Amino acid sequence: MKAGEEVVEDYRTTGLSLRAHPLSFLRDELAGRKIVPCRTLLDMKDGRRVDIAGLVLIRQKPGSAKGVMFITLEDETGIANLVVWSKLFEKHRRVVLGASMMGVRGQVQREGDVIHVVAERLDDLSGLLATIGDRGDAAGLYPVGRADVVKHGMGPDPRDPAEHALGRKARDLFDPDLRLGSGIIPGRPTEGIKVKSRNFR
Repeated sequence: MKAGEEVVEDYRTTGLSLRAHPLSFLRDELAGRKIVPCRTLLDMKDGRRVDIAGLVLIRQKPGSAKGVMFITLEDETGIANLVVWSKLFEKHRRVVLGASMMGVRGQVQREGDVIHVVAERLDDLSGLLATIGDRGDAAGLYPVGRADVVKHGMGPDPRDPAEHALGRKARDLFDPDLRLGSGIIPGRPTEGIKVKSRNFR
């Protein structure tokens, strides 16, 4: 499996991955669009305009906020908190409520250690997120450990019945619902990453 497929399967089964963050596979492409990592917000001055992107983790629209929506995005470097005014929310309602990955152009607003990005433009980047399963390299991908089982291999368990006793070999068995090791069904396209956002309204 490609590294991207492994991350997709991790998200499908557990909702996260310890191998790599999905956006680490997209960082070069995002940089080409002048989209910076979320951690750069820590060094930016109040009022500066910025382009960021991330997985949509949380959407909040408190009743006391007069129609303002707060969104939390996450990339491989950290999180960014967005402020989406009601006028922009109505203009981009579908993107705000439906995107798994969002790109944002906005203005940095900082008060002490609290940093927000006041959104001016929102883009649905879910289509880009869906390409991760086809990608093989990611910045900062954790290498596979060199365990003894990988280095030396393992023989058959002596407690298992011999293959000839069953009259067939393991490669002859077929179960259409069997998800081999990683969760990939041969001949069936993999699904994109499904991010479960938490929505409070």
